Amino acid sequence: MKRAMVAGATGLIGKNLLVELIRSGKYKEVIIITRRELAVDEAVVKQYVIDFDKLEDHGELFTGVDDVYVCLGTTMKKAKSKKQFMKVDYTFPLKLAKLAKEANVKQFLIITSIGADRDSLFFYSKVKGKLEEALVTLKLRSLHIFRPSLLVGKREELRFGEKAAEFISKPLSILLSGPLEKYKPVKGEYLAKVMCAVAQEESSGVHIYESDQIRLLGKNLKQSTRREIS
Repeated sequence: MKRAMVAGATGLIGKNLLVELIRSGKYKEVIIITRRELAVDEAVVKQYVIDFDKLEDHGELFTGVDDVYVCLGTTMKKAKSKKQFMKVDYTFPLKLAKLAKEANVKQFLIITSIGADRDSLFFYSKVKGKLEEALVTLKLRSLHIFRPSLLVGKREELRFGEKAAEFISKPLSILLSGPLEKYKPVKGEYLAKVMCAVAQEESSGVHIYESDQIRLLGKNLKQSTRREIS
């Protein structure tokens, strides 16, 4: 059995992913590194509250870890500045990747965004694109990049912009077909299921999963789980 690490377990995807990793039975230990303590009562979970500005002081936590899942991310409204946004969405994930490489972690799985492109005119997409490029340059043993569109699901914090986009996108989803299908919203639980499933394949190299692929794989995995339960 393997050991996993999750960074960003307090967010929409991180919480769903934590549940999925525990439920899968594939991990004897799931380490979560977080900035605030979570109410988690599971024997396989080990929790470490750390200062992400001092990530390099916690390299020992990566020892013996097989799969590192990174679900970090913020919004410009919450970050309040481009500098702070860069820290959360670029600097921290890249530091985690470097620590993972130093510890010879087998797989690194991270969420970026649809439209990630270092040459994008949009700051958000540009940051995500630069992060992807930096991660590929690191030459990790196995890198899995997930590019979802709008992520929907129950969040602990209210993100007005995302909720408004979710409300508008629902009736428009039926119009998003063909080349536009990749812009359909993705359920947070779907992405969590796909990330966990992909990690069990243990494939090497760089793998990128576009939004429509994530949504389809997640839907199929959900249906498969329902059949097993029934």
